[in-house]
Amino acid sequence: MSTTRPDYPRWHTASAQGPRSLNADAVGAYAAAGAPGIAFALADGVGDDPAAARAARVAAAAAARTSVHKGPVEAVLAAQRAVREQTSGDAVLVVAMPDGNGGYRIAWVGDARAYAWDGTTLSRLTTDHTLAEYFRARHQPVTPRMEHVVTTSVRTAGENEIGTAETTSAGLLLTSDGVHKPLTGSGIRAVLARPGTGAAELVEAALARGGSDNATALYVEPLEVDSTTVRFPVAA
Repeated sequence: MSTTRPDYPRWHTASAQGPRSLNADAVGAYAAAGAPGIAFALADGVGDDPAAARAARVAAAAAARTSVHKGPVEAVLAAQRAVREQTSGDAVLVVAMPDGNGGYRIAWVGDARAYAWDGTTLSRLTTDHTLAEYFRARHQPVTPRMEHVVTTSVRTAGENEIGTAETTSAGLLLTSDGVHKPLTGSGIRAVLARPGTGAAELVEAALARGGSDNATALYVEPLEVDSTTVRFPVAA
């Protein structure tokens, strides 16, 4: 899925079930009248069952449709209310909202990620809320299993536990762990550095690298100075 509407940035999304029994990833994108751009959300259901898949869809839709003026933290909280009301499942989530100056405000729970990409440099904007990161930050031993245990989620996170970040970059990438774990940062950079690549190529590369999970990416193309398409200006 993609859009090329002239007053919005070009963006693409792709998702694959991989070897799992179903696809429990979901994306949301919404542009409200009068808003400064499109709000994006990517959710990854916790588990491999219909409740997880529904939680991801509910969370992504509720987050993306939250008013940009309320901000991405409120978007996560809106997703939380919707998940608690509509499903028994749970999900992790990352939300990106335009700041009106060409960049984005980010909020997340769990291990869904956001990156800034300017066509040359890939910068990770989020820190995984996992047991591994918790112990790594405290210089304690980490086991591979800890990488898959999240410490926050849509259903459980308190407002003060929601991660936040900002970027002035117009290029943005949101990923589920089925993309960023097999590829890592260098693998993502190598794919995006090839002309004409985006979300679909990232998903394909993640599965080709041996990914064993659902793989989903949402890619907002960086600003092209010579493009005939109108893009949001990059903040100074």
